[in-house]
Amino acid sequence: MAERWTYTKGLKELGAGQYAYLQPDGGWGWSNAGLIVDGEASLLVDTLFDMPLTYDMLKTMKDAAGVSGSDIRVIVNTHANGDHTHGNGCCPHAEIIASEASAAEMEAFGASELAQIMKMAPQMGEVGAYFTDVFGMFDFAGVEERLPTQTFSGQLDLTVGDRKVELIEVGPAHTAGDVLVHVPDTGTIYTGDILFINSTPLMWAGPVSNWIAACDRILALNPSAIVPGHGPITDAAGVKQVQAYLRYVDAEARKRYDAGLSVREACHDIALGDFSSWGDAERIAVNVSTLYREYDGKLDAPDDPVGLFVLMNEMRTAQRNQHTAGP
Repeated sequence: MAERWTYTKGLKELGAGQYAYLQPDGGWGWSNAGLIVDGEASLLVDTLFDMPLTYDMLKTMKDAAGVSGSDIRVIVNTHANGDHTHGNGCCPHAEIIASEASAAEMEAFGASELAQIMKMAPQMGEVGAYFTDVFGMFDFAGVEERLPTQTFSGQLDLTVGDRKVELIEVGPAHTAGDVLVHVPDTGTIYTGDILFINSTPLMWAGPVSNWIAACDRILALNPSAIVPGHGPITDAAGVKQVQAYLRYVDAEARKRYDAGLSVREACHDIALGDFSSWGDAERIAVNVSTLYREYDGKLDAPDDPVGLFVLMNEMRTAQRNQHTAGP
């Protein structure tokens, strides 16, 4: 069961040369990563949001597993978001593998764009304060970007030493090109941001049916250990909770779309119930916006991402005021 791995910062040994690196509290930017080792071979599943964080992780891996950044020859980026890719430059000799769709997203938006946003944040009012609150502790200006050197679509099978590793594309869902990393002989799965545990899922791409199907794909593999993109190591119950959130928000957003409510009106009108205790509950703004685009027959990226952060800041303020007011 997942409870055997305490949710504290650092490297957790999963057995048979597999590890998870966890970063509580799993909120904005505090992502997980993984390491698979067999003999002299190693594979790193994702890097972290900046290079200092990634170097710290690699030092921990060197001390515990004997694998340094210069030893790692393969990195798999589960998707394009920077909290899973911006440390790629810490492993200068590694081949970097990602889905074709993720590689395109990484090329289109990288650390330099984030660094520029953070530079402008003091002049951006309340939304700038929100950016600073959730991203201000990361060093985007110091990132040495490394983009994928190998891409694939569908599925790619690798070997790490004598161990088989399956890369299974399940996006678009959270982003355009989400990938699961499955180790068949041990039943370990690294899910990237297909799973947020005790933290609100964030649907930049959709469609929601793909994300729900991706969760079904994880369950069908009957995994022994599931390492999410954010949050504690989990099991089938955690996967089903993510599905429950997605189904609930889809159903509630659809009612309000059919009733003619705007995205903003729908976000304020949807009662999250038990899901309101999950971290970053304000992400409902992005999720409803993406669902509305899907209902409109549009599967393109949001045309006003800064506007979504404005709405998320508004939602966070409203949620905090509601909790302060009490029943």
